[in-house]
Amino acid sequence: MTLEDLVRLRRARDLMDRDYAEPLDVPALARVALMSPGHFSRSFRAAFGETPYSYLMTRRIERAKALLRRGDLSVTEVCFAVGCTSLGSFSSRFTELVGESPSAYRARRHDEGAAVPACIAKVHTRPVRNKEAKPAPPP
Repeated sequence: MTLEDLVRLRRARDLMDRDYAEPLDVPALARVALMSPGHFSRSFRAAFGETPYSYLMTRRIERAKALLRRGDLSVTEVCFAVGCTSLGSFSSRFTELVGESPSAYRARRHDEGAAVPACIAKVHTRPVRNKEAKPAPPP
């Protein structure tokens, strides 16, 4: 993989970070990276260790956690706000990455991290990929 390929892949990854709530698919992301969809998917996985879809869903779940902690939106509203179109798929992926359902996550207290600086909280609350979620602490 060339340095130019990595720059183009980062451009697509940055787009996912910025526009996670938009309808993004592999062909659209591949166009941003100036690659064919197949080559883009293989190259993205080689460079970042996961598929473009997995990366995008992790960003969406990360944002969903922040919205659910606020507590003023329903799970369905959060699902659509982060760009997911299926509540069932959103809930399944959320549970897989976080270790508890979106409803359970929203219902429990989140004030334990209130005094933590945002830059540290972001690292602490980032969803874990590859089904490594730990069980949620008791309420």
